Amino acid sequence: MSHTERLPRTRTYLMCPPEHFTVEYAINPWMDTTVPVDPALALKQWQLLRETLTDLGHTVHVLQPRPELPDMVYAANGAFSVDGKVYGARFAYPQRAAEAAAHRHFYVSGSWEFTDPEHVNEGEGDFAYLPDAYGGLILAGYGFRTEPVAHTEAQEVLGRPVISLQLVDPAYYHLDTALAALDDRNVTYFPEAFSPASQRVLAQLFPEAVIADRADAEAFGLNLVSDGRHVVLNTEATAMGEKVRAAGYTPVHVELGELKRGGGSVKCAVAELRP
Repeated sequence: MSHTERLPRTRTYLMCPPEHFTVEYAINPWMDTTVPVDPALALKQWQLLRETLTDLGHTVHVLQPRPELPDMVYAANGAFSVDGKVYGARFAYPQRAAEAAAHRHFYVSGSWEFTDPEHVNEGEGDFAYLPDAYGGLILAGYGFRTEPVAHTEAQEVLGRPVISLQLVDPAYYHLDTALAALDDRNVTYFPEAFSPASQRVLAQLFPEAVIADRADAEAFGLNLVSDGRHVVLNTEATAMGEKVRAAGYTPVHVELGELKRGGGSVKCAVAELRP
C-alpha cells in the first residue's frame, strides 16, 4: 500500500496535564524514585503533544488534574470507550485507585453510557479497538494490570468481541506498551512481550502487522497514537518511526522524556473518545 493510500480519520481525545506529576512510588519497572522529575519540562512536553494532536485536526478534551494523584497524566488508563459506551477502570494499585472516579465524573457528566467495572482493569492501557478489523474487534491484555475476567466483562458491556492476549514481560506491563493500532484494521506489536500462544493469535489475525523489536519497545515506540496516517511517537523511537514510514505511514515525533520516568509515553497520555 502506498503512502497516499493511508488516509487519516479525525479523532477525539482526552488528556490530563502533568501539573502534579512526580515519581513518588514504583509500580512498574520504569519508575525510579531516586531520579527527580522536572515538572516544568513535563508540562512543556505534554503541551507540545496536545498541540501536535490539535494541529493534525483532532479534538482534545482536558481532564482536570488532582494534586494527590501524580499519575493522572496517563489518561489512557482511566476508562475504555466504544460507540458511546464506556467501561470504567478499576486500578490494580491503591496509589492510582482514585483516578477512576475522576474519569467516571467526566463521562457521566457527558452523554456517555458508563458502566462501573466489577473486575480490575486499567482502561485503554490494556484495551485497543480496531473498528474495521473483523467487523469491530477489541484486543485486550492481561498478566500484570488487568484481570482476564475483565475481558469478558468488557465484551458484555461494549458488545464487541474481545481477544485476550497474555503479556509475559513485566517491562511491558500494559498492552499499550507492546501493541498499538496503526489504523482501523492493522496493528504494530513486539512479539516477545506476549506468550507464544498470543503471538500465534496475533500473527493469524494481523498478517500485515508492523513487527517491532526489543529496541523499539524499550524506546516506548509501541506507545503511540495514530490517526490512520500520522503516527505520533516519542523522539527516542527513531527506528520505530522508520518502520512505520516504510509501511506507508507518516511518523510525527514528539519529545516526552519526562513522562517516560513514570513508565509511559504518547499513548499512555492520550485516551481516545469514541462516541
